[in-house]
Amino acid sequence: MTARDIPAVDRLLKRAFQAHRSPIIELVEAQTHDPFCVLVGTILSARTKDQCTAGAVRRLFAAGAGDVFTPADLDRLTQAEIEKLIFPVGFFRDKARHLKALPGVLREKFGGVLPQTVEELCELPGVGRKTANLTVAVGFDLPAICVDVHVHRISNRLGLVRTKTPFETEMALRRILPVKYWKTWNSHLVSFGQTRCAPRGPRCADCPLARYCPARHVG
Repeated sequence: MTARDIPAVDRLLKRAFQAHRSPIIELVEAQTHDPFCVLVGTILSARTKDQCTAGAVRRLFAAGAGDVFTPADLDRLTQAEIEKLIFPVGFFRDKARHLKALPGVLREKFGGVLPQTVEELCELPGVGRKTANLTVAVGFDLPAICVDVHVHRISNRLGLVRTKTPFETEMALRRILPVKYWKTWNSHLVSFGQTRCAPRGPRCADCPLARYCPARHVG
């Protein structure tokens, strides 16, 4: 795959994406239309399957005082209560600690307002570049490229990038991908990676991207 193939590949990825459920974070945005909820959901989703994340998000948000979950709701909950609500997401104790600290850091550093840049979001507890980029792209609907294991793996399999780490992949994609593809590249590849292009045993035989993929015989 070369940069010239991006429009065609994106159309095929979009078609495949529409045939499956949206990733959990896009569902959170669709249900809440709130960047803070997207951030919280993204923190919970790390190293956790979507079904498990969905249950944790539902229970945690239901503990809020109003229609939309807010930093004040996290302030009101104890760390132990947060742990109980989000269990059994991966690293639930660490995530509960980060979530409990989140409102205070927001007040101290940003006047209680959730920042809209990747660099500033990375100053929040439990937030790395993946979480920050996804919050910017999905929560704020601004250009950002979120690179997780699926995006890193498939972008390399397609030959669009040749990188060793997700950070290198993000920087390479920023140079290669036109901005109009930034926000959807993650959701399309996450869905594709979960349903077809797995780390082991990818379903290459009937893959719609086979003609563009130099690694199509892997597995």
